[in-house]
Formats: sequence, C-alpha cells, structure tokens
Amino acid sequence: MAPPLPLIFFLLMIHGVTSADKGWGGWGLSYSPSHICALKDSTVIMRCTYTYPTGHQIKKVFWTKTLVKYHGEFPDLSNDPEYSQRLQYLGDKQQNCTVRLSHVTLKDSHMYYFRFITDKPDGKWTGKSGVTLTVTGDFDLQVESPERVTEGDSVSLTCKSSCALTDRATFIWYRNSQPLTERRDRNNELLLQSVRREDSGRYSCAVDGHTHVSPDVQLNVTYPPKNVSVSISPSGVIVEGDSVTLNCISDSNPPAEISWFKGGTIVGSGRIFNISKISSDDSGEYKCKSINEHKEKYSDAVTLNVMCELMITSTLVKNLKFIIF
Repeated sequence: MAPPLPLIFFLLMIHGVTSADKGWGGWGLSYSPSHICALKDSTVIMRCTYTYPTGHQIKKVFWTKTLVKYHGEFPDLSNDPEYSQRLQYLGDKQQNCTVRLSHVTLKDSHMYYFRFITDKPDGKWTGKSGVTLTVTGDFDLQVESPERVTEGDSVSLTCKSSCALTDRATFIWYRNSQPLTERRDRNNELLLQSVRREDSGRYSCAVDGHTHVSPDVQLNVTYPPKNVSVSISPSGVIVEGDSVTLNCISDSNPPAEISWFKGGTIVGSGRIFNISKISSDDSGEYKCKSINEHKEKYSDAVTLNVMCELMITSTLVKNLKFIIF
C-alpha cells in the first residue's frame, strides 16, 4: 500500500446507511455508510468490518471495484496504477477493513468491494453489497429554516447539500450577504439562541474553501408591539377650526392594528387619526392601542387643548397690560 497522504478538503457522505453481507458459520462483512458522495480532489474514507469463523487465519485483504475475476481472482486496487499512489488500507487482518482514497476524481465514481482470504481452502469472502462512491465537481446547498419565529425562541437553521456534509466541513453563514462573525454553528446548523428581531433577514450558507453559496432564505422574526407613542401635528397652539393630526408610532411584527381612544371611548382606527376643523369639544386626553397576534399595548395619554380665538385675544390683552405696567 502507498504511504499515508495528507487529508485534504472534506468528505461528503450520507450518514446512517449501512449494507451488510452475512453468510453461514460466522462469515460476514458490513459497510457503513454504503453510499458516499465526495467532492473532486477530496479524500474519502470507506469504512467496513468483517467476520470469519473461528480457526481461520487471514492471509490477504484487499479492495476491488469489480466482481469479475481475472486469472482466477478479483483485481486488487492497490496494484492498479490509477489507485496505487492514492489508496491506503487503514484496517487490519482481524475485523477492520477501512480504506482511504485520496484526491478523488470524477472517474472514481464506482462501486467498491472488500475481499479477504484466509488460510483455509474455502476461506474466501467478498462483500458483494459494496460501497457506492459518487464524485462530483460541485454540489448544491440549501438553507432550511422556519418561515416565521417568535422573538425569544431558539431557532436552528440547517445547511443541507445534495451530499450530506460531515463534521469535518467548516460552514460559513451569511445574513443579508454579510458573513456572520459570531460562531454559533454546530456541524451544519446555525443556532440562534433567544432570537431577536435584529436576527430577521436573508440567510445563506457556504462551505469553507468553496465558492458556491446557497440561495437566500428569509427568516421572519415576529414580536409584540413596542415603543408605542403618540405625536401631534401641529405641535404648537391649537385653535378652533385648525386641522390636527395624531400619529400612533408603534414597532411590531406583524404590523399592528391601531385603535384611538379619547378618555375611555374609542374614537377611531388606523395609524393616523385626523381631526378637521377642530373644536373645543375635541379637547381631552388621547391615546392609541397597538395590537397584533402576540399582544396589545397602549401609548401614554397626550392632552389636546383646543383654544378659541376669544381665549387667545384675552390672553394677549392680559400679557400686554402686564408689559405696559
């Protein structure tokens, strides 16, 4: 076998899929996983274990990619010039038959089988279920995320691929096309603990060392009304006959429904409350209520004083007398 080669890039595999070949009397072989998907130029580890009857001694172990015999035996990949410098047997002659294949190419997409031979005349076994290796030059990424979450919830976003990524892969996450500097990822998941409204945005993911970035997925963080207040325009002295606008300011998601109250009586709805040709009867305390699916909240009351022209004239005369005196 060739000397160990440095591991580069990462392996893509489908976890949890195992194939096994079992025979009578203790013969058996198991591959885990049975399907592997790898990026071009990455390193692949094909894991397997094997068993054989007591009294047998292992004489030879090797991997092959065909079940067709040549000169009475399956061809050994370690003797194939296309594999010999890239293939390293990591197993033993007891139960472990794991092998590593470095710098995989698109041509390496194939079915691979392990074979072992004992010292007995009938002591030959091949795991015919094999390992399916698929090598690709690129891969698709997609972010899975709930469409709507509530502020304070814990949220997990998952970066999924056409090939499931192993723990060796390093993920890069983006929000609104900007990389997230805080490392909150676990394997291929981005964890948002106690999500905030500032976490809303377009999320995408990539794998370190590769240029491909997933399409954006929108994360919508909903929250109850906050910072509810009322502004009055004009803000100065209000005279009978003027037009006055009250604006209810409220931060919420989804947008809140607004109701207006004068004292304890509802007088209108909508974010803007207009009073045209205002009269002294409109004087009083006003407040708005902001409500969405999460909660309701009232603003502080504001006082609206409407003055008639006679009151203004009287006030001016008194002030003028005071100044003359």
